[in-house]
Amino acid sequence: MATGSMAIKSSGKMMLHFTLALLTAGLFPVLAAAQEVGLAGIMGSKAMLMVNGGEPQAVAIGQSLDGVKLLSVQGDQVVVEVGGKKRPLRVGQHAIGVSNGDGSGKIIMTADGQGHFYTTGTINGTSVRFVVDTGATMISLGATDAKRIGLDFNRGEKMISHTANGQTVVSKLQLDTVRLGDITLHGVDAVIHQNEMPIALLGMSFLNRMEMQRDGSTMTLKKRF
Repeated sequence: MATGSMAIKSSGKMMLHFTLALLTAGLFPVLAAAQEVGLAGIMGSKAMLMVNGGEPQAVAIGQSLDGVKLLSVQGDQVVVEVGGKKRPLRVGQHAIGVSNGDGSGKIIMTADGQGHFYTTGTINGTSVRFVVDTGATMISLGATDAKRIGLDFNRGEKMISHTANGQTVVSKLQLDTVRLGDITLHGVDAVIHQNEMPIALLGMSFLNRMEMQRDGSTMTLKKRF
């Protein structure tokens, strides 16, 4: 299940070791339960929508794209219906339409063919795609994800990461909110990498606050505190 390992070094007291084994092209499946929509731009009365990471497509008011319906366009904002809910979007923003949860405070995930568990959630209100990694000490984000979320690499505590590609500087900081399905955690530690990562790692800074149950190809997360 674990796809990477991380230990931390700060002020010479702790070691950071991070092995990323996810650099393959097929690491971006979206759980069927999560519908993600982004607004790439506006063309007159049409919106350029991206659904589940797809290419932007022009959608007219009243039309639907992969289950996402465009309700209105006003200035630089549109309103879409996704997962049965109305969501306002501005250019560059994303929204998650269908929760991975079922109202019970649990998240249930199914492994892919290689045994990895993927999920889509939000960090500080911005959508992020994760792979569950029990070998990662913290949530780990690549440069692009960090920029989308609005996290400043220069404001975090600097550390040294020893990766398969050599040493690199990472930045440790605390995320205001991390939400997966019905579960929201506040004040979650994370590290930002200066280089790109194919997907964000959902590490133990989040998972330690969960009850985790594995049953064959199914994993259930339930908030402990």
